[in-house]
Amino acid sequence: MKKLFLLVVLSLIGYNSFAQKKKSAVKVKPLTVFAKVDNLVAEVKNGTFQITIYENGTPKDAIEIKMAEPKFAPTNCKLIPFKANGTQLYLLTWTESTQTKTDLKTEDATNIYSNIYELTSKKLVVTNKQVTSHIVEKVFLDKLKNASETQERKHSEGFEFKLNPDGSIIQKTKTQENRLVYDVVKMQFVISKKK
Repeated sequence: MKKLFLLVVLSLIGYNSFAQKKKSAVKVKPLTVFAKVDNLVAEVKNGTFQITIYENGTPKDAIEIKMAEPKFAPTNCKLIPFKANGTQLYLLTWTESTQTKTDLKTEDATNIYSNIYELTSKKLVVTNKQVTSHIVEKVFLDKLKNASETQERKHSEGFEFKLNPDGSIIQKTKTQENRLVYDVVKMQFVISKKK
């Protein structure tokens, strides 16, 4: 009886190990769409963050913005069409957040990107990056590191970006303000001369 039981157990183990296993389906990473307007889509495709230009529902062309790392996850992504001096332009804005953490310091950085494109030539007309950092740091008050305090501070870099209804741009910091208008001949934004 023991031999029969042992034979049944061994045959079940053998059958189980040679049984066909279900093949797992190959997972295709779906496209990640962040913003749509007119016939344009801001998306990550084949590891690249890009604006894809569609014609009759099929991709016709693309404007590469940057390489997208696997952890790339922009927020507040918007595509805004507007006219500047009679030229159709598109503003793409998005936010990226990063955190750097050590034993003594934590820094949360928020990067706000604003790019303006002219589609006919696929040209980047203007780009702007504004960085805001919130830093929390443990600072020692003596050389022997017996006493410490936590300090918080905020740090900003770059210009605050604003698109006006007339198609002009304002770039602003605490100490400086630039007003830019679109020059059709140069195909770029230039500093507006005050009247």
